[in-house]
Amino acid sequence: MKFVVSSIALFGRIQAISKVINSKNTLPILDSFLFEIENNTLTITASDTETRMVTSLEIVESESDFRFCINAKTMLDSMKEISEQPLTFDINPDTMEIQAQYQNGRFSIMGQNANEYPEAQAAPEANTLTLSAESLLKGINYCLFATADDELRPIMNGIYVDISTEDVTFVSSDGQKLVRNKVLNAHGDSKCAFILPKKPAALLKNILPKESGDIEVKFNERSAVIIMSDYTLSCRLIEGRYPNYNMVIPQNNPYSAIIDRLHLLGALKRVLIFSSQSSSLIKLSLDNNTLVVSGQDVDFSTSAEEKIACSYSGNAFKIGFNGTYLYDILNNLNCTDVTIELADPSRAGVVVPTEQAENENTLMLLVPLMLNE
Repeated sequence: MKFVVSSIALFGRIQAISKVINSKNTLPILDSFLFEIENNTLTITASDTETRMVTSLEIVESESDFRFCINAKTMLDSMKEISEQPLTFDINPDTMEIQAQYQNGRFSIMGQNANEYPEAQAAPEANTLTLSAESLLKGINYCLFATADDELRPIMNGIYVDISTEDVTFVSSDGQKLVRNKVLNAHGDSKCAFILPKKPAALLKNILPKESGDIEVKFNERSAVIIMSDYTLSCRLIEGRYPNYNMVIPQNNPYSAIIDRLHLLGALKRVLIFSSQSSSLIKLSLDNNTLVVSGQDVDFSTSAEEKIACSYSGNAFKIGFNGTYLYDILNNLNCTDVTIELADPSRAGVVVPTEQAENENTLMLLVPLMLNE
């Protein structure tokens, strides 16, 4: 059985879906890609039992329909250095030996019977959400870094997608920081929600930049299928009731400062070197259009502070934060200036872009640390 395919097109697809495969699998067959040829279309699948990614591409020619499995690592390593050219595969269905020929060489590997590969689950039909690839990518990019790694509260280990008839909201929190990204130009037919696990979210983060147009998400309480133009991702969802995230966002914040995001990032990066290694405590002091960023490590007798010009006209105010968390928040925003809204040193601080992007509303929150003063 023979078929011919573009080497670069094939390598690009298998490289993208290979991230689904775990380093150690419960089923040995899951170390492999599933290749299926039907009507001059090659469909390739990678799975780890909970997450499954499928992609397809047209092949130049094929003799007949056929299914086989091929070791993912061997396939990726063998194709890394092959330039763009036709790649001819010749599979012996009796011995499962696979010969691959290209312009100035060939390689031979052993395939496996595709009957051992787990079958795909039927697509859920309960709810459907349609939104642009750009909106889905932004929601994942904003939220992924703030997800938790909590074995006792697994619902916090993913991105909560809250769908209403007015908008779609992406939320994540690890108990210390919280991210909320509202997409204002997308909505559902009814109020519903799901929690997307971290692994499929990371896979989507890598694939969505290549996508354009709308993405369709079909989901129920247990699973979801995300349908893109070149890829289809199906995964098991995190089951459980997500906390009411709106309850923890302070609404009345009398202290507000507008600060250049990159200037504050630079100051944090330098001052963090001299802060406590155990707590990463950074003190922010606001007064008269000036923000002082300071940190110290009493155990090693080191300290540092930097002054940044900002727009602030309220009373003198001091608050402590974990500097690493604050740096992560600022680093995951894409804006020139940020507005930091504060109420008192014991309540969470809110960080928002001073100018919100079109059709979205983004907010990040950070729990303060106690200052030893």
